[in-house]
Amino acid sequence: MTISENADDGTATVRICMLGQFKIFVGDQMIDDNISRSHKMWALLAYLIIHRQRSIPQEELISTLWPEEDNGNPANALKTLLYRTRASLVPLLGEDCQLILSQRGSYSWNHNLTCTVDAEEFDQLVTKAADRQLSSQIRKELYAQAMELYQHDFLPKLSDQIWAISFTTYYHYLYLDSVFSYGALLLQDEEYTKIIDLCNQAIQIEPCEEKLYVLLIKALLAQDNVAAALSHYKAASDILYRVLGLRPSEELQNLYQEIMKEQKEQETDLSVIQQDLREAIDAPGPFFCEYAFFRQVYRLEARRARRSGGIIQIALITLSLPDGSSPTPALVNKTMDQLQQVMQSCLRSGDVVARYSSSQYVLMLPSASSEDSVMVIGRIINAFKQKNRKRFLILNYKIQQMDLDKIKVYRKQKC
Repeated sequence: MTISENADDGTATVRICMLGQFKIFVGDQMIDDNISRSHKMWALLAYLIIHRQRSIPQEELISTLWPEEDNGNPANALKTLLYRTRASLVPLLGEDCQLILSQRGSYSWNHNLTCTVDAEEFDQLVTKAADRQLSSQIRKELYAQAMELYQHDFLPKLSDQIWAISFTTYYHYLYLDSVFSYGALLLQDEEYTKIIDLCNQAIQIEPCEEKLYVLLIKALLAQDNVAAALSHYKAASDILYRVLGLRPSEELQNLYQEIMKEQKEQETDLSVIQQDLREAIDAPGPFFCEYAFFRQVYRLEARRARRSGGIIQIALITLSLPDGSSPTPALVNKTMDQLQQVMQSCLRSGDVVARYSSSQYVLMLPSASSEDSVMVIGRIINAFKQKNRKRFLILNYKIQQMDLDKIKVYRKQKC
């Protein structure tokens, strides 16, 4: 970012970056939050800069910087901190010009210096870009400038400061809202490469926002990049299950169906197709798939059952603590992986399994009676217990028969 001089008096502009690493520029000189181990020094600087339009009483600074600490002489501690902070700022403007001023028991940022802050510029840019009376091109240019400024969330190294939480939250959600507004404009103009770059940057900042993956996958499919779309779908699905404990939304599942339709290129040699199908058939154990695909298999089997009168059992296995509550996400993820390995060895090649939620698997057991299904689930539970004796986790299960007229609950049991 270029640092300019004040056109009126020739003094240098103080340029401050708070979105990501904390940096202060004056001309060619720069200091950042890597030069000092003093956490409170940077907290003091940030607080003074954010509230630079007013003088801050000594008592306010003390309560802000030492909110719960038992400091015998807080006023002296603040003076010592201010001395060290001013000394750290000397390389920027020299000893003759101070960035921090003191007057009658209060402190303030030097009002006589021109000061710009990237977070405030970001706010101004996206506010202007949201004006629908502007042309689409101008709005996109404003959003592009704003995205360049937002390198990361507001002062991540000061996330433990109570006063900073509201600022972090505000800018984070303003950023996400701006990404979606900018993305909608790009999608409208079919600028898919820019959408991909935008989403990849945003996912680095907020990896748990499902809408980012939806927008990204749409852009990738528009460019016929099916492999990348599938990779990002799997990443999104994994984060939703493991971090948030959620199943992918219907919109994301529909995109998965579209990915599956586009995954195979046109093939004229039937023997190649048969070889591909044969390799899938030869795979041992049950068929594990995404829940979106499980739904399609269910519909196919329902049609087949209506025609042939076949019997298919649907089972739901839920992992929980003995009191019925859910384990911690870390324990759920590790144990669900082990449960999948157990089912791999206990189920037949014709059975179908999908993860329904963070702590649940749904199973389709074709050509199985209710009694056979209970025996199958019993094998899974016994094998699971052998692997998890020390974790005190249990499996709850339900089994229902797929019936086009009436769904009968044959078993509902806790083990």
